[in-house]
Amino acid sequence: MNIIKLNAIDSTNTYLRQQSIKYLLNDFTVVVAKSQFNGRGQMGTVWDAQADKNLTFSVFKRNEGVTIDHHFYISIVTALAIIKSLQSMQIPRLFVKWPNDILSEQKKVCGILIENVIKNNAIIGSIIGIGLNVNQKTFNNLPQASSLLNITGRVYNLEELLISIVSNMKLYFEQLEKRDIPALKRAYEALLFRKNKPSTFKNVDGDLFSGFIKGIDNSGNLIVLLEDDFLKTFSFKEIQLLY
Repeated sequence: MNIIKLNAIDSTNTYLRQQSIKYLLNDFTVVVAKSQFNGRGQMGTVWDAQADKNLTFSVFKRNEGVTIDHHFYISIVTALAIIKSLQSMQIPRLFVKWPNDILSEQKKVCGILIENVIKNNAIIGSIIGIGLNVNQKTFNNLPQASSLLNITGRVYNLEELLISIVSNMKLYFEQLEKRDIPALKRAYEALLFRKNKPSTFKNVDGDLFSGFIKGIDNSGNLIVLLEDDFLKTFSFKEIQLLY
């Protein structure tokens, strides 16, 4: 495991992508920063983390045989690895809020941002960015955010947590490379926040509607049971699951 440690950087994903253009990086090259002042989340959001209190890191992963149709399985593998590490530390009530947020006690503790390198309809590499709230206590104007410290009252060793997550990523990527797609999908769906519970969604027009989350398809689209027992799939750009 090659770990590059930085004091401050705009974005570990941006840094790692630039390095991957210049150099032939080893599989599972990791860039971790004490301070990240322009961290990015899904849909252009900004990941705000206090310096030296949280885990902000990116992993370079070479991929073989992962097609564009199955790109979401990289997100699945990453989410499962993070949750496995958090479970080992007795973090309670862990769920995945579709598509890429990790929740504990219904609060967001972790976000994932994946940028893929595509060639000949295959994903040949991925830059996997992870922001995990660990020892931060306050989150201004973010009522749904929390940290491991706030939830359990315990302070955590950032390096131990980093090594645990990357080690679990290796295990789940081995499973993906063996094409154990059904098992990965079942494990992810079992962790879906509000699965089979009445939930409220917002579409791109800002309209609210109700439904039941039933699972995901192989492209990572959310399968929702609507009125009159009608199943419909949505991409993450089409709807937002409200708390």
